[in-house]
Amino acid sequence: MRLIQITHHDLDGYGASTVAAACATVERVVHVPRYSDVGPVFEDEIKRLGRAAEREILLMTDLGLEEQTIAGLKKFAAMNRRREDGQKHRLVVLDHHASSLDQLRRLGLEATPDAARPALHRIDLGDPEIAVLIEDDICATRMTFEHRALFAAHEPAADLSSLLAAVDALDLWRKESSAFRGGLALDELFWEVVSSYVPVGHPWHDRFVSEILLAAAAALRDGASPAELERRASAIRTGVVDALLRDAPDDDPTLTTRMRLARALARSDSLFRPLKDGTLLSFALDSGTFQRVSDLIMDAGRAKRVVNVQRMGTLSFRSNDGTALDGARLFRGGGHRDAAGGRLQSGSAFSMADAISQVEPVLNPEKPAGSDSPFAALKNWKG
Repeated sequence: MRLIQITHHDLDGYGASTVAAACATVERVVHVPRYSDVGPVFEDEIKRLGRAAEREILLMTDLGLEEQTIAGLKKFAAMNRRREDGQKHRLVVLDHHASSLDQLRRLGLEATPDAARPALHRIDLGDPEIAVLIEDDICATRMTFEHRALFAAHEPAADLSSLLAAVDALDLWRKESSAFRGGLALDELFWEVVSSYVPVGHPWHDRFVSEILLAAAAALRDGASPAELERRASAIRTGVVDALLRDAPDDDPTLTTRMRLARALARSDSLFRPLKDGTLLSFALDSGTFQRVSDLIMDAGRAKRVVNVQRMGTLSFRSNDGTALDGARLFRGGGHRDAAGGRLQSGSAFSMADAISQVEPVLNPEKPAGSDSPFAALKNWKG
């Protein structure tokens, strides 16, 4: 079955997606930084699954269950009841936040503790295809590994022990653990690479981050100290990039990692979406990456204007025809003719689709019906 994962945008969330990818083919991963955004993302997936002809698995990891998300669990169960036997989707929720139990209880869903594992609680939604597990004494990365039978197609080929130990110690702040210092080092390395090189939304993103995490965890398993891991970090990153760009026709190993990757990112059809006026829109790109990639896109003639929307609602426009400032002014912004910025009216965006839905109608408003008619100008004329 097709497997989609929604996970948190932190080390534990990426640890969970790394474990999932080691056990199954994950077609798409959605990384959510804020728990308040989980509900809308989940809602979009439920709508899509309601239209899907074939069965799928939706795996949700390391996401605190807030009110809108819990409402989504009930909607998923209702959607599954409407589907034919043999076509029902599978939902696997692996969470480790104690607050989720409080929220579920408040909304009338009582958790049942596992007889063999008192810290593990299960929620019964009356559907055998739905598994909601909350276990607050281990991290989501370890939960994904230990409960892999719920979604996995095979056993992982890689040794994940050091990754599990490091993330577990760091995420639960077990300072007494021998793995804690390694977890801190792994966390520092993670935040250095997660947004700065291959952005969320590009097909290489999860592979890039996961391979760096696995290589760093292997170094810890071999006895590397945090300082040694820091010294090896550049070589680890370069090795992963070398593998990604092995067949790239325009790769130049004499350039920096950002410069090399920018060329590949500028060719991406998934990272940028065209708006009606030809502007290309990207979502949540690191500002340095956006600067490099937008320049390459315009040099190649793919667009004359590019806009990047950040989760916190800021917009960055770049152009080569003097229209960046025109765009920014529509969003209460300003700047230079070819480099300007503004802000979304709502103050935030939670996905590429959400960003497009907010930017498109402002940049390219719909014309009133009949406004193109040659008689429209006479409508209010008084002779």
